[in-house]
Amino acid sequence: MTLSQLKYIVALDTERNFLKAARKCFITQPALTIQVQHLEDELGVKIFDRSKKPLIPTEIGEQIIEQAKYVLQESEKIPELVRSFQKDISGELRLGIIPTIAPYLVPLFINTFLKKHPKVHVSITEKLTEQIIEQLKSNDLDAGIFVTPWPDKSIHIMPLFYEEFYTYISPEHPLFSKEALDFADLTVENVWLLDEGNCFRNQVINICHADTSQDSSSLSYQSGSIESLKKIVESRAGLTLIPELAIRNLPKRNQTYLRPFRFSTPVRQVSLVTSRSFVKKRLIDRLKEEILDHIPDKMRNLDNRELVSVEIHN
Repeated sequence: MTLSQLKYIVALDTERNFLKAARKCFITQPALTIQVQHLEDELGVKIFDRSKKPLIPTEIGEQIIEQAKYVLQESEKIPELVRSFQKDISGELRLGIIPTIAPYLVPLFINTFLKKHPKVHVSITEKLTEQIIEQLKSNDLDAGIFVTPWPDKSIHIMPLFYEEFYTYISPEHPLFSKEALDFADLTVENVWLLDEGNCFRNQVINICHADTSQDSSSLSYQSGSIESLKKIVESRAGLTLIPELAIRNLPKRNQTYLRPFRFSTPVRQVSLVTSRSFVKKRLIDRLKEEILDHIPDKMRNLDNRELVSVEIHN
């Protein structure tokens, strides 16, 4: 049994296809097939049921794959131990960030982080929260940045900062004349939302206390981008909600579209997240420090503001 064979069965479990798994492992399909077969022969069990399309692990195969993931994660700690004694920080950092955070947060820290750590290669992808968690568990990502709290005890959550919500409202909207808005002003009929699967959408719904089954608008527009929603607001005389970092570089003209909440300010908690058995601790600690160095002090604490849940509560 080799670490390479363990990597192959984990990749095959993820892809459920020999060709795709082979490409992921940078070997040929016949070579991967032979190595998986050798491992099954050595163990005396079938790890995968090849009669299924796509193939699936057998009952014992599922347990073997979970143990393989653990062994691979533990094996990665050895070079990390070596790096921890070295003066320079080096290696690869694979980071997943949700789309409502990435465009606003990454430009704040990435250049200075890379300048301080030139031997580190950072790979950043935008993904939804569930995808990030799945890839943390499969060891395809080292860390993620998304909105918490999150109901999954298999992940390790390190809060970074707290973002306030602001309304972004067109001058042609009837509510534009108000200096601050109440929660009662916001209903699903007059708030543009992100598409399904975005936790930001869920938080906006919770703020609005809205019934999403009611929608009298003549336009249905689904987007994963806050920037797209802002453009729709500007052209359709509507309103939406945007997070605090998204207003930092607003042109002066567009700043007039912003309205705070009157009494209670809703916020979202943004966290750096890893799997429970994560490696690269020193590198991730440096990433956390660099991000916090670029976050305003007032965003580091919740204080008396209202934390909005990422789960919908009708």
